[in-house]
This record gives sequence, C-alpha cells and structure tokens, in this order.
Amino acid sequence: MGQSQQTENSEVIDVKSIQEMYKKFVMECPSGLLFLHEFKRFFGVDPTGEASEYAENMFRAFDTNGDNTIDFLEFVAALNLVFRGDLEHKLRWSFKVYDKDSNGFVDRTELRSIMDSIYRCKIGSKADATEAQLTVDEVVDRILAAVDSDGDGNITMEEFLRGAQQDPWVMNMVKLDMNPAGWVLEHRRRSAHF
Repeated sequence: MGQSQQTENSEVIDVKSIQEMYKKFVMECPSGLLFLHEFKRFFGVDPTGEASEYAENMFRAFDTNGDNTIDFLEFVAALNLVFRGDLEHKLRWSFKVYDKDSNGFVDRTELRSIMDSIYRCKIGSKADATEAQLTVDEVVDRILAAVDSDGDGNITMEEFLRGAQQDPWVMNMVKLDMNPAGWVLEHRRRSAHF
C-alpha cells in the first residue's frame, strides 16, 4: 500500500536532478549555506514582489535547525518532502510555514499574513470567480470558522490537519502553490539555453 501512494505522485527527484541542484546550489552558495536573499534569487523570487513574504515563510520552514541558513541537506530534505511526501507530511510542513513564530499554533495575524501572500499569488495566476469574490479577511474568517474547532482564535497542528483534510475549500486555500518542482524545471530550461 505504501508503494502505491508514492507512485501516485508524478514528481520524483532522481539522482541526476539532485546532482544538478547541488551544482546550482554550490555555484550560488559557495559557502554551502543558503541565506534568505540567496534563496529568493535561487528561485527567481522578486524581493519586493507579492511572492516575497511567501518565500520568506518557506525559507523559515526549510531551515529546520533554525540557524537562518539552509544547508544542502535541509534543502534536499525539504524538496523530497514536497515532491514525494504524503498529504499529512505536506500539511505538517505547510503548518510550519504558517506558524511564523514557531510557537505551535497559527493565530489570526499569522494566518492573515500568509493568506494575503497566497491570495495575491492565486488571484494573480487564476481566474477563479469564487475566490475573487472574497476578501482576504473573509477568507481568514472562513478558515478560522472551519478549522478552529475550540474557538480560541488559534489553530493547532491537529486542527489544521483535520480542517484541511475535511474541507476541500480549506484544503485549496491553505495548500502552498509555490512549487519547487516548477522552479527546478524552469531553471533547467533556462540553463539549457545558455
């Protein structure tokens, strides 16, 4: 059964891809450490664009030891999770992106901050009339109403997992669409042209 779950995922990191990523990583980060500004440059994120704050939250989630840098092992481990992890692992990682202060829950401010970034990216790239009709605050209110089961204004990891898995709308709104697979493939295409 575990094998069938992995074959459902169309994206797989192979050894050649890891070698290419390592070459890019070493070229961009000769020190072996990726800092936030390099992370944004590495993935082509405009430091002042709408994806910038989103990238900062992803950087923090990739930085598993909390030293404000990403080494290659952290980088590959995170990409492996994004490419091959099951839904629960991906949601757990997503929760870390939302939980900006790493205190174990997502409050309204954190939710609004990341939803604002996600919302701008989604609305900018999709013409979904249902999402376009809601403001960011309405989206946050709706997510809190659906997910915050004890009504304390904070979303725990368990509430986040349960709410996302039980409500397709919530799942669509909280899933992280900034796709590292796309970044890697786009970089490979750009590198082939040079």
